[in-house]
Amino acid sequence: MDQVQNLPPHLQGEFMKNMEQMQMKDSLVMYNTLVERCFGTCISSFRSKSLDKYETTCLENCASRYIKMTQRVGLRFAEHQAMQQKRAADAAAAAAMK
Repeated sequence: MDQVQNLPPHLQGEFMKNMEQMQMKDSLVMYNTLVERCFGTCISSFRSKSLDKYETTCLENCASRYIKMTQRVGLRFAEHQAMQQKRAADAAAAAAMK
């Protein structure tokens, strides 16, 4: 993200707009995946307009697990990225010393 500061102002705005669009798309994909997965797992009949107790509990648990899993994957990904950046910086520093 530090490299964004080096861009001309008009490109910075365009970059940020594209970033916001990507984040919105990712959010919608995550939401749709959650709905599809939990609906398919928890909803078994369409006999009434409302959810029964089992379906409600199942949906709450499914959504909670999905969100926790998504957060954990995001955290692990960020850790992995940080580790790779550190390795690259260490390699660059070692190459500069030679």
